[in-house]
Amino acid sequence: MVLRDRMEREGVWLFRWRSYLPLLVCPVLVLALQHSEVLERHFGETAEDIWEGLCFVLAIGGLIVRVIAVGYAAKGTSGRNTHQQRADALNTTGMYSVVRHPLYVGNFLICLAIGMMIEVWWFALIAILAFWLYYERIMLAEEAFLAATFGEPYAVWARETPAFLPDIRRWKRSSCPFSFRTVVKRESATLFGIVSVFTLLDIAEDLFAERRLEFRRSWVTAFAVSLLAFVVVRTVRKTTHVFRASNP
Repeated sequence: MVLRDRMEREGVWLFRWRSYLPLLVCPVLVLALQHSEVLERHFGETAEDIWEGLCFVLAIGGLIVRVIAVGYAAKGTSGRNTHQQRADALNTTGMYSVVRHPLYVGNFLICLAIGMMIEVWWFALIAILAFWLYYERIMLAEEAFLAATFGEPYAVWARETPAFLPDIRRWKRSSCPFSFRTVVKRESATLFGIVSVFTLLDIAEDLFAERRLEFRRSWVTAFAVSLLAFVVVRTVRKTTHVFRASNP
């Protein structure tokens, strides 16, 4: 029990700084980038493009999981707060009926896609292990908070719902209507982050593995479009009341 308490305390700290701690992987990433571009060297540029496309589709799949969870979530839940845990209601329908941590399932798919794009098996393995050690503690801290906040209703839901591996057979229609404004407000940053990382990795692979600087039109275009969308959403959010009615 002492070990679990310590992991929960670590999870509270990791929850607060979860947006920045992944940067600690950067030194390992730099080393892995020097061994990237494996597919292009052995099978040509077309194989490389197909692989990058598949990895990007996987990342978008993770984003879709997040969109479904956030879009149907009750007000005051599934937010981006970092200073402390918050839950005004207990989500048990929609994505939360098939898995207790759908946002982190989405994050895992995004993380896996990024790790796979490097084309270095040991980096992908390190990314998976780091994700698990990192988010396991955050999930423990969140579940301790929810158990203390909601008591028996949480205990019943937790017993019936898997923590991380979704069980689609348990799907229950969401009790909340889908909020497109909430999705745009919260997940535009996620989309921009995904496209930015893929664009930077594509440039970095050429730079570290082949010692050449190349900007592919497809990734640069995607980056420009996602940046524009992010800036527009952020500007509208800061200067108007368009998103005021969406879930905070």
